Parts: sequence; structure tokens; C-alpha cells
Amino acid sequence: MKDEFRKAILKVALGYSLEEVTEEYGVADGELKLLKRRETKKDVPPDLKAVKLLIEEKDYSCMTDEELEREKQELLKKLKEEEA
Repeated sequence: MKDEFRKAILKVALGYSLEEVTEEYGVADGELKLLKRRETKKDVPPDLKAVKLLIEEKDYSCMTDEELEREKQELLKKLKEEEA
């Protein structure tokens, strides 16, 4: 559960795209028929509050440069996995 929560926060922190489908139906000849279908793509920008939550989750101030680099690479790897 904690890992799922962190993944959700990471997604919001980095921003994401989603597809939204809107369908409009009406009755024609006694049957319910699809009249209009619209697909839109929405880009949700990165959220700074989510970034802050991720940063506060770990204490980066006492990490060495090597540890920070490993953490950066791990976050980039997770980002690529989320995009796939």
C-alpha cells in the first residue's frame, strides 16, 4: 500500500497525460444510439506539493554526492517505467 501511494505521488509530482472520452447518446427509432464521441488528451502539469512530499520523505541533506546520484538514477528509472 505504501509503495502504491508513493507511486501515485510520484506520478502527480512529475505530471502526466490522460485521455478522456465523452459520449453523447440519444433515442432514435426507439433505440439508444451514440450521437457524438469526443476523445481529448489532457496534460496534467507537475504538482509542487507532491514534489515537496517526496522530498520530505527522505532526508537528502546528509546524503553524499554518490548517494544523491543513485537516488536520482532510481527516480529516473521509475519515471521511465511509468511512461512505458
